[in-house]
Amino acid sequence: MNIYQQIEAEILAASHIVITAHKSADGDSIGSSLGLLFFIEKLGKKAVVCHPDKAPDFLYWLDSSSILLMEENPEAVTAQMKKADLIFCLDYNATSRVGPDMQVLLEATTCNKIMIDHHLEPEDFSTLSISEPTASSTAQLIVDLMEETGHLELLDEKIGTPLYLGILTDTGSFKYNSVKPRTHEVLAKLLAAGVEHHLIHEKLNDTNTESRLRLQGYAMSEKLEILYDHNVAIIALSKEELAKYNYQKGDTDSLANTLLSIKGMKAAIVFKEKDGIMKISFRSKGAENPVNVLAADHFDGGGHANAAGGMSDLTVGETLEKLKELIPQYFQKEEEAIL
Repeated sequence: MNIYQQIEAEILAASHIVITAHKSADGDSIGSSLGLLFFIEKLGKKAVVCHPDKAPDFLYWLDSSSILLMEENPEAVTAQMKKADLIFCLDYNATSRVGPDMQVLLEATTCNKIMIDHHLEPEDFSTLSISEPTASSTAQLIVDLMEETGHLELLDEKIGTPLYLGILTDTGSFKYNSVKPRTHEVLAKLLAAGVEHHLIHEKLNDTNTESRLRLQGYAMSEKLEILYDHNVAIIALSKEELAKYNYQKGDTDSLANTLLSIKGMKAAIVFKEKDGIMKISFRSKGAENPVNVLAADHFDGGGHANAAGGMSDLTVGETLEKLKELIPQYFQKEEEAIL
């Protein structure tokens, strides 16, 4: 019995399944959670999705009514976690990634836990695990689970739509080097199952608000700094600046990728102030410019080589100066800087 068959056996034997994902929900955590939920339901079992916090509004065109949120309904999430006899841990490889409140609940449970994830250096906290750093996304691994257990015929538009979303968002619309031939094979299976990819792109991208565009315009015109010696772009936003433009969760998510689109840019760093903490997003291009090491070494973070996150308890200005001091240690100086 291979690992996928073992996971199927666990699902079929369980009476109360809970699906969890990491804090600061994104397309892959939402997509893989819902895709797995609908697959489990097709197997004739029931499950509940418990997430730490709300996803950005532009992801809520999905059928997310079944997701319980720790930040909104801690009593219900606590009850579900305590009743669980099987917990799925999707798109994270360390219990701390679910946030302190859910981490306590997760670590207190004695039931079997199944980790399905694609991040580097997983912690040893699960009973069974599929850890594939070469996979484009956790959503892709859910398709692998269906295929390896002989249930690909159950794949339909309802299951496939959130899984397509997960792959789409975690690959930067298929432009990251995490995209492999297998990724496109999986996408073909999703399309064959009835997924309407063009509608997903529209619902994901054509959702801008006036305030979001004004915030992004302000960030690009007034806050962008380029360290030309190393071809690294940085934007820092204070809580006052965010409030001025009526910031909503997700409004700055695309900024780092926009900075990376500048000709010659090797890396982009965007951070914003929230509750006295600087939330930092790191993005880069190429195997020679990893950002996860910088995030892990100095900002209590980590992630993929070219897409990572971190945090700082320094002020906006202090965090910015710290980054500027560290950049030369992690990015080679350019012989001829871009213009």
